[in-house]
Amino acid sequence: MKARQRKHNSRNMKRSADSEGEKRRKRRKLLQELGDQKIPFLGPSDRGFQQLWDSSYSGLVLRRSCSLPAELHGRVQAALLTLRSKGCLLRDLVRVRERDVFTAVSRALLGEPGHTYRYLDTRLFAIPWHSEDTEVKGQNCCDPDLRAACKALWELNTFFCSDVFQLKEGDRLTQCVKGEVEVKQGEEGDTESKHSEDSKNSEGGDSESRQSEEGDTESKHSEEWDIESKHSEEGCSGSKQEGEWETESKHSSEEGESSQVKPGDTSVATGSEHSEGKCPGWATKAVSGTETEPVGLVAQEKPVVQLKHTLSDYHIEDKGEQESGQGCSQPSPLQVCTGPVKFNVTLLNYMDPSAMSQLKEEPYYGMGKMAVGWHHDENLITHSPVAVYSYTCHDDKGESSEGGSCEKTRWRIGLKVAWDIHTPGLMLPLESGDCYYMRDDLNSTHQHCVLAGEAPRFSSTHRVAECSTGTLTYIQSRCQEALSNLHTDPETGSHSLRTLLPTTLQHCEEIHNEVEFEWLRQYWFQGQRYARFCSWWSRPMEQLEKDWKLMETMTMLFLATVEEEGRAEEGRREMAETLLSALTDRHQQRQTWRDRCHSSLAQTLPPEEAPVDRPFWGVDDPSMPLPFDLADIINRVESLLWRM
Repeated sequence: MKARQRKHNSRNMKRSADSEGEKRRKRRKLLQELGDQKIPFLGPSDRGFQQLWDSSYSGLVLRRSCSLPAELHGRVQAALLTLRSKGCLLRDLVRVRERDVFTAVSRALLGEPGHTYRYLDTRLFAIPWHSEDTEVKGQNCCDPDLRAACKALWELNTFFCSDVFQLKEGDRLTQCVKGEVEVKQGEEGDTESKHSEDSKNSEGGDSESRQSEEGDTESKHSEEWDIESKHSEEGCSGSKQEGEWETESKHSSEEGESSQVKPGDTSVATGSEHSEGKCPGWATKAVSGTETEPVGLVAQEKPVVQLKHTLSDYHIEDKGEQESGQGCSQPSPLQVCTGPVKFNVTLLNYMDPSAMSQLKEEPYYGMGKMAVGWHHDENLITHSPVAVYSYTCHDDKGESSEGGSCEKTRWRIGLKVAWDIHTPGLMLPLESGDCYYMRDDLNSTHQHCVLAGEAPRFSSTHRVAECSTGTLTYIQSRCQEALSNLHTDPETGSHSLRTLLPTTLQHCEEIHNEVEFEWLRQYWFQGQRYARFCSWWSRPMEQLEKDWKLMETMTMLFLATVEEEGRAEEGRREMAETLLSALTDRHQQRQTWRDRCHSSLAQTLPPEEAPVDRPFWGVDDPSMPLPFDLADIINRVESLLWRM
């Protein structure tokens, strides 16, 4: 029966793969119909910008730099520079379409002790932010400078938790520019959409970097739009470095949530008020009370409308895929954010555009060079907000520059309604120290990208991560569940299984795989890089490894039971099928991790960052003398089943 079920599942997987391939072919066809047309977008100097923001992007809230306390700016910016100077910001080696690629951004995860964040088959292990409580507990796992930096980001997190819903709807852009609406009215001239000139400039470099990693040249937009339906997560920027563009665009990055900033002005004003009209910024152009749509849409409305209804079906499919959860071995129930917000992690990002060999042009609107492609932020509690702090600096050492030119290209964020080529996009420039919030359902219904400025920039992206299966407490409890079926004789130290129920044995083997592949191998692959900065995870992971070795012992006891002659054949068959399924999965995953550890990209990392291919059970531990050759054991179980 189990064998038939495996065949059934295999057929389902094949049909699913065929279906996904068909979807992608349809997307490419639709995007080829769109061709080289550019969709309109509006920036702050365009007429209709504020109206568009209010009507289509109401979940986006901006808090200008001048409205945050100067002391907080100082501590946070010093913390970011400290983390960079200590080498804590590292590029991740992530998995995309069965290939490893480096993220273009350097990053680190900070958060609640024992929390992790998973993206693109990569689990990040949080450096704990050191609130007063953890200091009282004496958790001196970091040096004083790093501890102070973590605490500063915890203070920023605390500020965001209390502030994220304080700003009212009308505060989105008017905090610092309400009195400036008339300033640039003389500059309006024609009122065409921002895209017209940018779209001409953006087309030069696209064809060259559109080459897929398989060597096929895709349609101008096909690879990017594929992201939006399936791989909308994080990690990879929009530069085509080391053949990475396909992944970097496709899965986009959480760093995209990081706000982008103007490369110059790092000064801040005191006071925490919303400071209407007190901070220089950009002015919105006057909007007529009778205006019903932004200028600049007429020329493109016809073909866009023709495509809109066809694309809407894919938007629905996309939304379903967004809510698929964290990707851990155990699906978790859908959680919805209610009550007070508590951001539990922040992903720190750093990028220096001058170090990128080729930054991709934004393909749909002509917004300019992208640091991060279009994406949704994933693995979050449904409808939870995201809060972002942006900071730009100017030289390679991360030192700020006073009095930088306001005319230099700023970092910006672009927003669009997901899978909607009719609603104009929104482009928002950000000053150094600006923050923005994505509230309500904005993250699930819209997508955003990051448009590169000229100066290096940091971002601290705070979120309510869905980590029901991603905390140390969780995996420790899972270990206890599995090990409760192992009896150890207090006198001889010999082991035996308490129960041989197939459902119990299957549950234990599932936990065994989860501990090894979702935690230990993730940690050995990249997580332990941070042990030289912070030792918080070292002892817990050592204990997890001890528990894992006991589970290996349980597997051997399980095998011995299956091979025991004289046991009722039907019971043996069910146990053998259960064991074979678990071991086959384990064997495949171990080979994948072995290949990743020995990949050409992994070999380019310095020794202190290189992935570790830990020996398998029984190789380096005299207390576990039995050989543990998975391929051999799988053959033995298959032969046993064949004889039954």
